[in-house]
Formats: sequence, structure tokens, C-alpha cells
Amino acid sequence: MFSGLFTMIMVMVVVSIIVSMTSRRSAPPPPQVHGWGDPYALPQGGYQQPYGHPVYPISPGARAALDEDITTFGGELRDLDLDVVGRELDAAAQADYTRALDAYDGSKNQLQRAQTDADVRRIAEILEDGRFAVACVKARVNGHRLPEKRPPCFFDPAHGPSTQNVSWAPPGGAVRDVPACAADVQRVTTGLDPSIRLVPMGARQVPYWENQQYAPWAQGYYGRYGMDPALRQITHGALMIGGFSLLMGLLDD
Repeated sequence: MFSGLFTMIMVMVVVSIIVSMTSRRSAPPPPQVHGWGDPYALPQGGYQQPYGHPVYPISPGARAALDEDITTFGGELRDLDLDVVGRELDAAAQADYTRALDAYDGSKNQLQRAQTDADVRRIAEILEDGRFAVACVKARVNGHRLPEKRPPCFFDPAHGPSTQNVSWAPPGGAVRDVPACAADVQRVTTGLDPSIRLVPMGARQVPYWENQQYAPWAQGYYGRYGMDPALRQITHGALMIGGFSLLMGLLDD
């Protein structure tokens, strides 16, 4: 009886050892943690999906820029309300007005859930479309010709759609044609400096194109205008200054 009990115990021990070894061989290797406690974190500051597609979290600068743009756009919509109050909007003007309001609500809601650079680009695209819709409403209610679908003002995309190209050079740089809003066209052609979007970089304020954190934000505004000659000259030709490397390749994404 004792011999049979001993044999049974030995069999159970052997089976347990075999099961344990098989489990270790079949289990996937532990993930390599590079940072933030995320198994797919990348040293460059992003994280990687299981199938190898890198995804980068929003930089504080890009999020702040979008938040500022949404606030500014909200003010533009309030001004538009004052422009059209008491005026009859036809179906086309009403459709553009609705599109502008939807762009404001959509960009605001998406920013609350945004996590990646791809989200930054999408929100900037929504804002760009909303500002064009505002320009269309203004043209329709005032009996003007509808605006051409052009890239946003190069000096600050929050200025809205550009109206024409203007020849401009930064200090120490070469002259290039850049798309500009009507106000910046007026400034440049009268010898004044354009109203350039300045962003923080360390203790300094620099043009947005000098801070790489703002690349996805700029790509969202300008990326759909890949065939625009002025933008292609900036992004694919000789650069005016080194900081314009931020925009290099944005039309290829």
C-alpha cells in the first residue's frame, strides 16, 4: 500500500514538472519596457503598436496651440453671429454656417479625447475647414464672390485662408512666395513685418516653424495642399532658414 502511494506521488510530481516546462516554452517573451511603464514605449518619446506602427503622444506645445486656435475660432464665430443677425441666410449660407459651427464643436470635443499626433493633424484639418466655411458665409451674405480654396496663411494658420501669395524673406533668408491672408499681404507690401505665430521654445518666443513640437499641428493645416506651388517651394526646395525643416515632408504624409 505504501509503495503504491509513493508511486502515485512521484507520477504527480513528474507531470507537474512537464506542465511547467511546457508552459514556459509556449509563453510569449516579456515585453521590453522603455519608459512610462508602457510595454510599447519608444525611446524617442512615442509608443509602438504590436504590429510595429509607431504612434506618438501629443506634445504639450501642439495641444496648447490647438486649444488657443479653438478659443480664437470661437471668438470668430461670435463675431459672425453679429454680422448675420437679422439677415436672411439662403440654403447655401446656412449650410456653410452649420459647417463652421460643427467644426468648432467637433474640434473642441476631439481635443478632449486626443492622444496622438494623428489626432493633432485631424483637429487642425477640422479648424482649417471651419475657417473656410466662415469665409464662405461672409462672402454669401455680402454678395461677394466665394473665396478660392487656398492654404491657410503661412504666417499663422489661425489667420484663416490665404487670399494670395506674397514675396517675403525672413531676416537673413532668401525671398519666397508664401500664401498670406489679406492683412499680412497688406503688412508685407507696405514694408511692415507680417504677424507671425510665435510659440515658446525654452525661454524664447520663436516662429512656429522653428519648434519641432509644432510639426503635426502645421501638417494638419497645410498637408492637404500638397499641390500648391508656393508650399511645395517651401517644403521641397531650398529652405529660407534652417527652422523651415519643420515643414519638410509634411506634404508627403
